[in-house]
Amino acid sequence: MDTYDRQVRVNAPLERVWEFHSAGDGLVALTPDWMHLRIEEARGPDGELDPDVLEVGSTVVSTVQPFGVGPRQRWVSDIVAREEGDGEAMFRDVMREGPFPHWEHTHRFVADGPDATIVEDSVEYELPGGPLGRAVGPLGVVGFEPMFRYRHRTTKELLEA
Repeated sequence: MDTYDRQVRVNAPLERVWEFHSAGDGLVALTPDWMHLRIEEARGPDGELDPDVLEVGSTVVSTVQPFGVGPRQRWVSDIVAREEGDGEAMFRDVMREGPFPHWEHTHRFVADGPDATIVEDSVEYELPGGPLGRAVGPLGVVGFEPMFRYRHRTTKELLEA
């Protein structure tokens, strides 16, 4: 498996950053327009549609069409871990269905004093394409970097205001 890691410091308290990332609306706000994201369905662990908070057992069904090219790609993610307390919080989503053979994304938030938060994204992934995908694995970063740079820049813009 390959991994991709990126972090950013946001001048906003942990509670505010955590709350923003805990809801499905955060995903929409943090996805660049060129991905043409649509949330088709979000369900809580009890089956509730569009829950306020994505708890462990929640599922998000989305579709993307990068750059508007080709058919829409379905992406189904399950929230498999969620913890908070003592100046830290995290959640992890795992792609159950989608374009990657493996995708596990850990979102971690650490208070940096009372008014700032370190946001860390760590993705463990396998590119599609079998042996060829594995051969170009490190080049996958080329595709991830613009996405996560956008996400972090937008997080700062929205939460530091």
